[in-house]
Amino acid sequence: MARGELPPAHDVRRAVAAELADLPDDGLVLVACSGGADSVALAAATRAVRERVGAVVVDHGLQAGSHVTALATARWLRSAGLDPVEAVAVTVAATGGGLEAAAREARYAALLGAAERLGAVAVLLGHTRDDQAETVLLGLARGSGTRSLAGMPRVRGRLRRPLLDLPRATVRAAVPDGAPVVDDPHNADDRFARARVRHSVLPVLERELGPGVADALARTADLARADADALDELAAATFLTDGEGRLPVDALVVLPDALRSRVVRSWLVAGGCPPGALGAVHVRRVLALVTGWTGQGAVALPGGVEALRDCGRLCLRPTPQRQEP
Repeated sequence: MARGELPPAHDVRRAVAAELADLPDDGLVLVACSGGADSVALAAATRAVRERVGAVVVDHGLQAGSHVTALATARWLRSAGLDPVEAVAVTVAATGGGLEAAAREARYAALLGAAERLGAVAVLLGHTRDDQAETVLLGLARGSGTRSLAGMPRVRGRLRRPLLDLPRATVRAAVPDGAPVVDDPHNADDRFARARVRHSVLPVLERELGPGVADALARTADLARADADALDELAAATFLTDGEGRLPVDALVVLPDALRSRVVRSWLVAGGCPPGALGAVHVRRVLALVTGWTGQGAVALPGGVEALRDCGRLCLRPTPQRQEP
């Protein structure tokens, strides 16, 4: 570090303080701490700028000895002055969205459950600018639209990500001396798409296109999120359903494509389709009932429902059970 240059811990603390500036001083803030370098640095920084700071260590049970590791992380957090600190075990059941998605859903459910139980005003997550860049690339590869390119939001309900403007290297350089750091082996496992993006794709882009790719991707996320938020607000203000929860085709067909797809997706989610399993391909098939109608049958959807067109309206119904021969 050059003479007169502030240490990385200063940048992390400043980012955390700015993110929490709108919260009451006496409100409990929880840090989601996996034991990895990013979340350990976040926990230390949060405790340095705030009095009431606790933590939740989620044990996904996906590696041998994970329970022991979670307890060790919890002990260090308590020694660092965080209170309360909970180690919470979750069950990860892989679904159609894959193991990563299932683990994420279980983790967020545990974090929000702890926040509700403990009366926390916020839960902080340690995602960095590099994590955001990886998320944008993954969304681009899926081809799932502007919302996917928007990456991770800085704030969603009680969840907050104060480190999204900081590079991973800066955050990891802020880990306190002597703090135990646990490297999740999944982060280096090429079976997972995010690990491949982190260790193979982004380094190639940085080498071939020059430094600053991660920063540019994070800026793209900010721009895409602003557009997606505006379109979502317009779609939410477009009330089209009749008294029985059906969508009139003649009202849908005159909407711009961007609004029509959002109205239909929101309608499908409200009708029982799990958001995480509902993909762009499902929405396109339902939209074809509006813009490409040739008398086709019902569209099967996640969540045990199907969409069909009947008398000029889109309807949802439970997927009929197959009869045993």
